[in-house]
Amino acid sequence: MDQVELPAVGGLEAGAVLTTLVNHATPGSESVTLEPRAGNVADNATGTHRRLLTLGGAPTAITVLIHPGGVTLRAPAPVLDEATDVVTWWFDLTTDPGPVAARLSLDPRLAPLVSQRPALRPLRHPAGFEAAIDTVVGQQVTLSSARLFGERLRAAYSPGAVEGLRIFPSADTLVRAPLEELRAAVGLTTSRARTVQAVAQLFADGFHLTPEADPTSARAHLLGVPGVGPWTVEYLALRALGDPDAFPSSDAVVRRALDGAPAPQAQREAETWRPHRAWATAHLWAGQTVG
Repeated sequence: MDQVELPAVGGLEAGAVLTTLVNHATPGSESVTLEPRAGNVADNATGTHRRLLTLGGAPTAITVLIHPGGVTLRAPAPVLDEATDVVTWWFDLTTDPGPVAARLSLDPRLAPLVSQRPALRPLRHPAGFEAAIDTVVGQQVTLSSARLFGERLRAAYSPGAVEGLRIFPSADTLVRAPLEELRAAVGLTTSRARTVQAVAQLFADGFHLTPEADPTSARAHLLGVPGVGPWTVEYLALRALGDPDAFPSSDAVVRRALDGAPAPQAQREAETWRPHRAWATAHLWAGQTVG
């Protein structure tokens, strides 16, 4: 393993990043170790996250040490440059949060949140297909249930492991799985299992959810999948596309942060946050207790 320091412009809200990683890490495929107090994520915390990335065309184990100054990346030397690019995008290390924080601080609701975490960025996801399937599997359930479903999906359909981490199943594998087998293996409803396979079919047909994808076209393709609604599309636009203006207006945590506002009202309130609604969403999420 080689190591490289990747500083975050304007610093990194390490505690918020680690909280998100802990909440979403799938057992058997990802691990998060907190320092110095296991199980307690403070805003100035540090910790490591270990997972697989597709590098050099193959699943490869990498480790990132997350700290207030940025990220320390450990990856095999032959793919270190590629891993650097992925991790830099994943944590959005090159964007200066200062101007966005100044803009969002003009909103009285966001101002105290921004003051608490001025360097907060929306955390992205480094694997589009994995993000899409995990998001569908985790729709309308708690984070703990979503992690359990994700673990079951990988246990049933992963083609193997690399350094003890399960490889995410391919789109073709999920498409070919008998519907009832998939439903029972993961614990989904039949309709949710159908949606998983429909999303997998979209990717098997050549769809890509990457930073290079056109956000408008990607949204349209996803909305055309039966069982995929606006929340899923906007969440994936935020996490997998890195769209800084994505806004999941029907998200339960967002609505709770907005005093229970229904989605249309949340959408109207968020108009003043453009073109940084994803950043505002990150602040609303960080300001709530989730798990």
